[in-house]
Amino acid sequence: MRIPFSPPFIDEEIVQEVTDTLRSGWITTGPKVRALEAEIAAMVGARNALCCNSATAGLMLVLKWFGVGPGDEVVVPAYTYCATALAVVHLGARPVLADVEDDFNLSPATVRKLITPRTKAIVAVDIAGWPCDYAALAAMLGDPDTISRFTPDNEIQHAFGRPLLVSDSAHALGAVYEGRPFGTQADFSVFSFHAVKNLTTAEGGCIVSADSIPVDREAVFKRLRLMTLNGQTRDAFTKTQTSSWRYDIVLPGFKMNMPDVCAAIGLAQMRNYASELLPRRRAIVDRYREAFAALPWAWLPPIEDARRSSSRHLFMLRVHGIDETERDRMIDFCFQRGVAVNVHFVPLTQLTWFKENGHSERDTPNAVRLSSCEITLPVYPQLTDAEADLVVATIRAAYEEIVGTAVASRVNIAS
Repeated sequence: MRIPFSPPFIDEEIVQEVTDTLRSGWITTGPKVRALEAEIAAMVGARNALCCNSATAGLMLVLKWFGVGPGDEVVVPAYTYCATALAVVHLGARPVLADVEDDFNLSPATVRKLITPRTKAIVAVDIAGWPCDYAALAAMLGDPDTISRFTPDNEIQHAFGRPLLVSDSAHALGAVYEGRPFGTQADFSVFSFHAVKNLTTAEGGCIVSADSIPVDREAVFKRLRLMTLNGQTRDAFTKTQTSSWRYDIVLPGFKMNMPDVCAAIGLAQMRNYASELLPRRRAIVDRYREAFAALPWAWLPPIEDARRSSSRHLFMLRVHGIDETERDRMIDFCFQRGVAVNVHFVPLTQLTWFKENGHSERDTPNAVRLSSCEITLPVYPQLTDAEADLVVATIRAAYEEIVGTAVASRVNIAS
């Protein structure tokens, strides 16, 4: 038996939805995208949603709209995929890498120390679908000391009067925060619909906002929509619905729109997301937690507390007492036995480009420590109970083979 790490969920309903789109004669941005936006907005309790071609694009759009550019700084966690920081880099700004807490998420106390007059935004990342502490982040951003250091450069920034709070919610669709669906806790949240995410459009992302942002929300999303299509006032589908072909370019936008053929995949998945796909993820994660709970070397990921419930996107197991070499040997052991596991993530401060551009792992010791002992286990709706049990058995065998031998060797050397 071979167990892949994260195959996309594709059933006959999805195939039919995509086929319907292909036969409709309209495959780029059109009615399916608008329908998916409405579904996402309803799911997370937002009044507006805008689909784009990736979460990276979504982050860039929001930060660009806020006016982030050369000379500015944006605080992002070192424990994330590179796209979080590269969205900042592509706008000409500088990512400032912050350390994380033991739940993998951004440390508000660390962020406070990193804010300068150049700080325009903070991007929090909800690792594995576990929401960050947005109450603490909002309180920190609203603190008089933070506000006194904020230097607004445009009307939008003046309206906020503080750095923008953005959630990189790539993992978090379906999470819960303080009794409400997750998605409107930050000023803006950006979901990912990449092939391995809880809900996929093959490639894609979606922007939503809090109701409380101190600007005209409808105007914001109208502008963001223009920014996804080169700043063009009439998209291709709209032009087909009227006799007027004329359009204008009113701003220098990007080409970041989502096509209907991709949205069709997401629409079909949305019909079963809350009733089938998410519950199955919960069942798998619960099975893992029960299996590892009694093992003293297993450090389980956060899943639920009084305020938060994870979307169960990833099961990020940490192994007490191992180093990176032993972690990698455990992963090799699993692969050799047909069980694909992964690592989420290599801290940005350990990646070549970031090191060459002035970022040091000495500044993010907890991110480095957590990554060195982390192994991500498969979680997806198609995974059967028997396969999940085999994953557990393989990880346990890897520990006994790799770490047990290493511990015995250390004891023999010491004696």
